[in-house]
Amino acid sequence: MMGALADAALAAGGRVVGVIPRALVEREVAHRGLTELRVVASLQERKTLMTELSEAFLTLPGGFGTLDELFEVLTYSMLGYHDKACVLVNTGRYYDHLLAFVGQAVAEGFVAPRLSRGLLVAAQPPQALSLLEGSLAETRRTAPKRY
Repeated sequence: MMGALADAALAAGGRVVGVIPRALVEREVAHRGLTELRVVASLQERKTLMTELSEAFLTLPGGFGTLDELFEVLTYSMLGYHDKACVLVNTGRYYDHLLAFVGQAVAEGFVAPRLSRGLLVAAQPPQALSLLEGSLAETRRTAPKRY
């Protein structure tokens, strides 16, 4: 799915930066047609660099790696390491059970309600893009000026 998304962004004239651990490059998993490909030593280094490079986070349906990255950026947000938007695309109600779990964690006091509001949910990609655009516009409007 990441490759298809990258190809679509490139075809639309977008810029795509990939971040991949060296071990995966050696297994020929790297997308060679990206605008830029950054090779790092480890998966943890990959996630750290992706977090630094990103203006926001968009989570599509996926597996354990997707959930790992989603919860890491939510945790970093909770701890104040970033204030970037985190949007979950719940296409086909894929994440309904995960969202129910988050609701249960809030109800039982394991997650503060204000923290669960940091996860924006969209039913379809166009809605997700609108949420991202709104969040990025707000961030740019309220961000301190850098000189």
